[in-house]
Amino acid sequence: MKKVNQVVNGYDVVIVGGGIVGAATLYKLQQRYPDRTMLLIEKEAGLADHQTGNNSGVIHSGLYYPPGSSKAKNCVEGRRALVRFAQEYNIPHDVCGKVVVAVDEKELPMLEKIHNLGQQNEIEGLERINSDQLSEIEPHCKGIDALLVPCTGIIDYRAATKKMVDLALGQQPRSALRLGEEVTSFERAGNETVVRTNKTPDGFRTKHLVVCAGLQADRLARKDGVQLKERVVGFRGDYYELTDQAKHKVRNLIYPVPNPDFPFLGVHFTRMTDGEVECGPNAVFTFKREGYGKMDFDMKDTLEALGYAGTWKLFFQNMAFGINEYRRAFSKRLFLKTLQRMIPDLTMEDIRPGRSGVRALLLSQDGDTRDDFRISYTDHNIHVLNAPSPAATAALAIGDYIADLAEERFTF
Repeated sequence: MKKVNQVVNGYDVVIVGGGIVGAATLYKLQQRYPDRTMLLIEKEAGLADHQTGNNSGVIHSGLYYPPGSSKAKNCVEGRRALVRFAQEYNIPHDVCGKVVVAVDEKELPMLEKIHNLGQQNEIEGLERINSDQLSEIEPHCKGIDALLVPCTGIIDYRAATKKMVDLALGQQPRSALRLGEEVTSFERAGNETVVRTNKTPDGFRTKHLVVCAGLQADRLARKDGVQLKERVVGFRGDYYELTDQAKHKVRNLIYPVPNPDFPFLGVHFTRMTDGEVECGPNAVFTFKREGYGKMDFDMKDTLEALGYAGTWKLFFQNMAFGINEYRRAFSKRLFLKTLQRMIPDLTMEDIRPGRSGVRALLLSQDGDTRDDFRISYTDHNIHVLNAPSPAATAALAIGDYIADLAEERFTF
């Protein structure tokens, strides 16, 4: 990756967060303002090390989201932009399509609802298919009815993120990237913000600030004076992988009909761009916001989450679901049982433990997950407070939206 060596302490815009939303914001702002200097700060040693690099790698269609919502609009626009970007810059990807599979009668009303949502969101090529048609597309998958979504795909999100940053830095040689540098505080100094980090205590002066901090979004927003009642709570998702002997049982992407009571899409099968096939993820509360192991623990993260009323209300509202998810997290047999609902001939020898990811959920005091994208702004600064899935798919559209906000509210 191209990295600018010369770093000055004054910038027109500082962007905090090197996931795909931060990268897309840098890319779109630099395109909009090629003469302005910008700095991207990421606390990890590489880009896309958290939610972006540990998600399922799916280019989402925009199928599930309420018509007119920010998610629906930005996912559809962002998907189309992301595919064009991948084609232009040779990012590994494949618009391979997916099936959403109903395995029993009680799932049919929800499948119909999803179909209707997709039509309202103008998802290309949607088709309701029967069990025989499903078998032609995914021979090992069993269901009574399904929805074919041909515009869904897979992509290497790490590669896309890095390319966006490279293109932005190549456009303006005085813009820069700082890796391995964690923001510690913000301070207003006249018409500027001073962004202090663990490695640059004197800070970087900037006219405008955009924070795309994912799992740390609420903490950095409060440090910048944003009045925020909600709190970010992390949920880990564990994956299994199909062994080489079983990869032929999944051709592309197979999803269940989601349970409308929970803010997750359910355990699904995903063929990745490297040829591996992943199964998952589940969804369990994590005792460390950026903890990817089952036993990872951080005292500050745990006390903040468990000291928040919204966390307990979410637990009590979803008690049975949560207990089942924890049991499945520690039992390969239970995980397999879930997978066998759609692919009955899977065996214990067909799956092996894989990686994990962590989702950031912006949780209200009443236990409600703030499901739509949420961006807060002042005259000087912008905070991306909530960017859950499908934010990676929607990143370029979100970047355009932030660039529009900057055009309206920033003064260079």
